[in-house]
Amino acid sequence: MSTFSEISYTSTDGLALYARDYASHSGPARLPVICIHGLTRNSGDFDELAPWIASQGRRVIAVDVRGRGNSACDPNPAHYQPLVYAGDIVKLARDLGIERAVFIGTSMGGIITMTIALRKSRLISAAILNDVGPILSEKGLARIAGYAGKATQPASWIEATEYIKNINQSAFPDNTMEEWRKWAQRAFAENPQGELVMRYDPNVAQPIHSGKQKSQSLMSKYAFRRLARKRPTLLVRGALSDLVEAEQASYMQKAAPTMLYAEVPNVGHAPMLTEPPAREAIRTFLSQVD
Repeated sequence: MSTFSEISYTSTDGLALYARDYASHSGPARLPVICIHGLTRNSGDFDELAPWIASQGRRVIAVDVRGRGNSACDPNPAHYQPLVYAGDIVKLARDLGIERAVFIGTSMGGIITMTIALRKSRLISAAILNDVGPILSEKGLARIAGYAGKATQPASWIEATEYIKNINQSAFPDNTMEEWRKWAQRAFAENPQGELVMRYDPNVAQPIHSGKQKSQSLMSKYAFRRLARKRPTLLVRGALSDLVEAEQASYMQKAAPTMLYAEVPNVGHAPMLTEPPAREAIRTFLSQVD
């Protein structure tokens, strides 16, 4: 795995936030890539994708959204929502002097990307939406609500690995125990007392538990059209996905006819983007951007 430098920055409301910075390996400078993870995840989800993209001559920034990973928890849970997250990403780009970038958003990260298209559209030169869109399946939302925000404290790394496997196995039936172990190491960390704790604030799940996270809205549809009709966009979808099912994918393709589409066989929500079909689609897409 490629090494990365660490970025510490401060949000406009004073929260300490974090991102990983993977330097471009070679060649002329191309537009950087900003990677945004899913609801309960963190920048570690891109620890294989980011160096692979960096090897193709692009700087990659993988963020920890507030309340996740190494970013501080927000004392006000009402701030755990896309408009605030989008503001944090815009602030990071401004701090780094990034005027335009390619965005890769997994699940919630794609919702944040669509929100940025409303707030600061010019920042996004192209976008890859990983198993997410303006219309989400109620089935997938219910499954996520079943585990997100429910604190768990495994007694060992073996228990942590089993926990991650149990909540994700239906979406990744081919994963090996080694893969589940890597996922557990991204999802948990040891605290100063040597206990394993989740690497996210349970309060981040409040919107989905309270019903504020809707399966669709006029605003989400407008945000998607603003994103995908104005710039190159690729939808990567897991063939087994319960969040973006065939019906939702079809809506996106009709709403944005120029959007490209790639499907990852035998994978659900959400592809890790290390799968060969996803890699090939991303490679081709990035080769045509800037």
